[in-house]
Amino acid sequence: MLTLFPVGVKMMFSGRGSNMETGSRLATLSLLLSAVFSPCVCIPGPNEINPLLYEEHLLWVSGTQGEVNTYRIPLLTSTHKGTLLAFAEARKAFQADTGSKFLAMRRSTDKGAIWSPIKYIVDDDQMQDGLNLGSVVVDHEVGSIFLIYSVCFHVCNPSSTMMVESTDDGLSWSQPRNLSAEFQLKNFAPGPGLGLQKRYNPAKGRLVVCGHGTLEGDGVFCILSDDHGRSWTNGAVLKSIPYNRKKKPQDFNPDECQPFEMLDGSIVINVRNQNNYHCRCRIVMRSLDGGLTLPIDELYFDYELVDPAVAAGALQKEGVLFFTNPANDQHRINLTLRWSLTNGTSWEKNAVQIWGGPSGYSCITTLDTGSPEDRRYIYVIYEKGHKDYDETISFAKIHLYGGN
Repeated sequence: MLTLFPVGVKMMFSGRGSNMETGSRLATLSLLLSAVFSPCVCIPGPNEINPLLYEEHLLWVSGTQGEVNTYRIPLLTSTHKGTLLAFAEARKAFQADTGSKFLAMRRSTDKGAIWSPIKYIVDDDQMQDGLNLGSVVVDHEVGSIFLIYSVCFHVCNPSSTMMVESTDDGLSWSQPRNLSAEFQLKNFAPGPGLGLQKRYNPAKGRLVVCGHGTLEGDGVFCILSDDHGRSWTNGAVLKSIPYNRKKKPQDFNPDECQPFEMLDGSIVINVRNQNNYHCRCRIVMRSLDGGLTLPIDELYFDYELVDPAVAAGALQKEGVLFFTNPANDQHRINLTLRWSLTNGTSWEKNAVQIWGGPSGYSCITTLDTGSPEDRRYIYVIYEKGHKDYDETISFAKIHLYGGN
């Protein structure tokens, strides 16, 4: 403990020391005072997590902006430069999943306080069954950002899996590239959510994007790249039952999914349980070989994550798992943040309600700069409304220790 004695300080500088000595003593005192009175930059431990909704902005409002009827399917990621990128489907004529669309994007370079104007980075013109937004994955080794999506997913067999790339932090994007010839998936809908780059072995540096097929030929499918997105190959597959046949209620039908990497290098995939097989809750799968396989003995049902069959957000940050979804077994309402300190084997009881009303798809990201400030926050983007969940897309900044 440091104790300060004001009188002693005065006496210390009343002697005959040189100006240099006096300056040195003043500098030392300044450092001591800074140590006592400066704000602490320490980060509380995981057991002290008590999230608080710190800041919120509406990024898109349906029916009010230009040629767009409805904004849906929000994605949110952070780049290697610390920029936040938000994406959404801009559905031109009507609310349905089919029809023509833009891919909309906004950027923030100040941790979500200010956002750029809306930019449409892809336009499918007037297709009968246009694009469907999928997954965004950042290659932190080379700085590239890849946005992977499907075209004509609902009426074409096969559909097309497309990719655009940015090499300048999201300021500009390449022309779309068709990836379909590189793997033999007939219909592949990435995500929707985040892909990942492996940080740990096995397959450190690999890009992994997971998604699903049609409702008949459904299941979880992953595609992989070991050369920074130049080529892609088939990865893990876990198919629905019965496969390529019409489903009934309670059939095993894993659908939209969100992968994330654990500290041991395994990939966990949190999955929409489309037909409520076994429960109205989430399916969890795990790959131990970098996304090549999904062994059935690594699959379980997370009964605590009650779910109305929806795309959800999932993130691993410094050994803590975070999860967002409309926490209701029947309706898309009550967007809730949960967290686990036990690798998902249990969830903390004091969940945080982000929005109690209609809410749909969500996505979570974080900034990985390592700074004390950025370690305190996560960011959530989600569909939000008062009467219907697709009225707006909202951005929420969450202070992980703000409720303490």
